[in-house]
Amino acid sequence: MPESFKSIEFVEGTSTTVGSVKQLNFPNGFQYKYAKHKIDELDVANFYCKYTTIGGDVLEGKYECVINETKFYPKGSGCICKMTIHVHPLPGTEFNEEGPKMGQENMKKIFKKVEEYMVVNPNAH
Repeated sequence: MPESFKSIEFVEGTSTTVGSVKQLNFPNGFQYKYAKHKIDELDVANFYCKYTTIGGDVLEGKYECVINETKFYPKGSGCICKMTIHVHPLPGTEFNEEGPKMGQENMKKIFKKVEEYMVVNPNAH
């Protein structure tokens, strides 16, 4: 998905290891340059992932970190995705809902693109 990510680099560990850190580099013209995510919990059998945004200009110098939880629940022939975001502002900064909301909306767009791809390519996983 080149319109969403320029590249993804594993700084520590691998994609399926708790404690691993990956850096997502965004394409030119995107609002941010990069984000660093650390995998906190991963339960593949229950379709659950918890990761923390620990670095990058996505934190806008306002947030210590942002904890993201994503859980997929089966529904009919598809699923429902529930995303929960825990924002930790830096001391002395005021919480602004717009940044986390925008991040959540971007994730919804990415999930939609993945869904569209998987419908056309059901054996791609």
